[in-house]
Amino acid sequence: MTDTSISRMPNPAEFVPELNDISAALFRATGNRSVPRTTMSLVHLRAGQIVGNTYLTVLNTGFLRKAGVSEERITAVSSWQDAPYFSDAERAALALVEATLQPAPHGRERVSDELYAEVARHYDEKALATLTIAIGQISFFIALAVIGKPQPVSSLADEQWD
Repeated sequence: MTDTSISRMPNPAEFVPELNDISAALFRATGNRSVPRTTMSLVHLRAGQIVGNTYLTVLNTGFLRKAGVSEERITAVSSWQDAPYFSDAERAALALVEATLQPAPHGRERVSDELYAEVARHYDEKALATLTIAIGQISFFIALAVIGKPQPVSSLADEQWD
């Protein structure tokens, strides 16, 4: 087998150990169960797809598989708008991450009042705050993923950095 190493940098936590504390705090903040873990992983998978990052798509696909999510649902995340596999709450969460990470149409807000109201219909205040933090969490990790280019892994227990 050939060496498939693609990481650009060693583990940044070796140089900035506070990264482990930040990561742990973000996982604690989003792990309060107000939003299903599957929804979080769907949102994070969609974020990885939007930014075109293999590490994030492989990792979150792995999380979804381990949670027992069907291959149809996982595969359909990239085309969720017309896929029959998602609840209205999941659709609202996916729309929110797309609005947050993609440029807004000229002259419009990224997150419109209508979109916010739709998300708020499905999530109470704690869940909406948690979902917002989860989108911030993946945005934080997007920078590490696209700049550092860690190894694609399906589990955080696997070696990600060269």
